[in-house]
Amino acid sequence: MISFNVPPFVGKELDYIAEAVKVNHKISGDGSFTRKCSAWMQERFGVRRALLVTSGTHALEMAAMLCDIRPGDEVIMPSYTFVSTANAFLLRGAVPVFVDIRPDTLNIDERLIEDAVTEKTRAIVAVHYAGVACEMDTICAIAARHGLTVVEDAAHGFLARYKGRFLGTIGRFGAFSFHETKNYSMGEGGALLLDDAEQSARAEIIREKGTDRSRFFRGEIDKYTWVDIGSSYLPSDLNAAYLFAQLEQAHMIFQDRLRAWAFYRAALADLAEAGCVELPVVPPECAHNAHMFYLKCRDLEERSHLLAWLKEHDVDAVFHYIPLHSSTAGRKYGRFHGEDRYTTRESERICRLPLYFGISAADQMAVVDAVHAFYQHTAVCKTRSADREVLA
Repeated sequence: MISFNVPPFVGKELDYIAEAVKVNHKISGDGSFTRKCSAWMQERFGVRRALLVTSGTHALEMAAMLCDIRPGDEVIMPSYTFVSTANAFLLRGAVPVFVDIRPDTLNIDERLIEDAVTEKTRAIVAVHYAGVACEMDTICAIAARHGLTVVEDAAHGFLARYKGRFLGTIGRFGAFSFHETKNYSMGEGGALLLDDAEQSARAEIIREKGTDRSRFFRGEIDKYTWVDIGSSYLPSDLNAAYLFAQLEQAHMIFQDRLRAWAFYRAALADLAEAGCVELPVVPPECAHNAHMFYLKCRDLEERSHLLAWLKEHDVDAVFHYIPLHSSTAGRKYGRFHGEDRYTTRESERICRLPLYFGISAADQMAVVDAVHAFYQHTAVCKTRSADREVLA
């Protein structure tokens, strides 16, 4: 079976974990490797603070606290996203307001956001699906006109860019995930980026259970105490050690994933040209990070058949999110603004192919061959080509 995902491993992870245990004698939060990861991100992204946290979910929760979200506030976001995007703000008492997505990038449709703004709106969450940026100029302009905060859910977007700027650095807050399914991993973990001095100081407190303990450890105060809301968002230095090994090899991982992504793109181009499938769209202003490669089937029925076919041929392919607004909690706690033209339709068409650091060309070719065999077997391409000729 060709696995859908294999967590990244470059070779030094276990050495660094052993160093944390045997040399540093520090395996809790804010150890040597945590500081190294933070420093690497601060230098690479050019931000004041990059706080390593226990998950991308917790990075978003901290952002919600820093936005001072309160009960009854509204936060605009896409419904086609992971549940953490909504939960982070729901936990502060906010109402998630879902807006339809674009059919090309599957990101929130920036043209629909302003109509969803009310006097209760406090923030816009831009989710960069598959590491392809949202239309950030428009989103930031809307936020500026209405005095809103932009939070970037860049869980998929580490090292991807929009008009030359790194994702996670464009809005007021940027949240990354280092889950085992992400391009760079620490098993479970994430990071919060921010560039405001005052917010940076408060974020440090929130991350340390609402205390000024970090200042105490730096020798800036003689004792620490409880000064704000917060929770325990510090990851173990063992996790940070695992991640730092990959950050040292970030370019190699990045290039390997781009190679794999481009392989799929070229090898499946004929099916797209024949009208069998649709392939990912990357706008010219976006530089993606090859977080995932997907194809779009005609509809839910075809996708179900394709996934079953691939499994029979030892390929572990998967679909993705069930739109939040159609879920039990989404109907209870949130609301969809406007018409759902694309969110549900596109979510039912997505088929994600195996893609991870180190995937072999042989395995990728086996995936491609299985996809081709499915469409040859079902004769879908021939049918669609004939349909196009009739329409012409």
